Amino acid sequence: MAAPVKAYLQTENGEQIKCMFNPAELTISKSNSWQGGEAKGKNAPELRFQSGQSATLTLSLTFDTTREGEDVSTYSTKLLNLMKVNPGLAGADPSRNKARPPWVEFHWGETKSFKCIVERVQVKFTYFASNGKPLRCKADVSLKQWKDDDQLPLQNPTSSTPSLHTVHQLRPGETLDRVAARHYGDATRWRQIAEANGILDPLRLPKGRQLAIPEQGARWRDGRNA
Repeated sequence: MAAPVKAYLQTENGEQIKCMFNPAELTISKSNSWQGGEAKGKNAPELRFQSGQSATLTLSLTFDTTREGEDVSTYSTKLLNLMKVNPGLAGADPSRNKARPPWVEFHWGETKSFKCIVERVQVKFTYFASNGKPLRCKADVSLKQWKDDDQLPLQNPTSSTPSLHTVHQLRPGETLDRVAARHYGDATRWRQIAEANGILDPLRLPKGRQLAIPEQGARWRDGRNA
């Protein structure tokens, strides 16, 4: 039987912080911001999508050095150091006091998280040697999505959908450039709609097809602003 795969945190500078024990649970949370105006004479307003919020991944890690007798804080300190500003990272400018902590990725076998910052680390020491040396601790870690680049961990790739502002049903004779002109006021943005809907040939559009129209702030996969 193959040995179990160990989880680890991959830091921006390439360092791996290995988990002594794999987490028993992973919690993923994601929220969106919707806004509604006044709805006079109605029970509730119609909500309008504003923006997505950063996803978070939380996990609890256990470190135990009872057998070796070494100070377990050697491991917990590595996690706490991820909260420290690193002036050697990209974008830092010491002359302007501009710096940041590193981003990280959580890896566990085929599971890989989005790029994220360490939002919170809480370490609780639960066992000590007779001389007061800490030998066991539990670390609760909260990782927050840094950019809208990757899909959420443990998400079926086929289930991901683009962020929608509206849905457009094609009419006979309509073309993608006309749809783009209608929704964006710019016919040249038809490629954004084609990409969001997996359309390879814009000249062959099924009649009556419903198209997902990405919100104004959406990005293309190659990184250009839509």
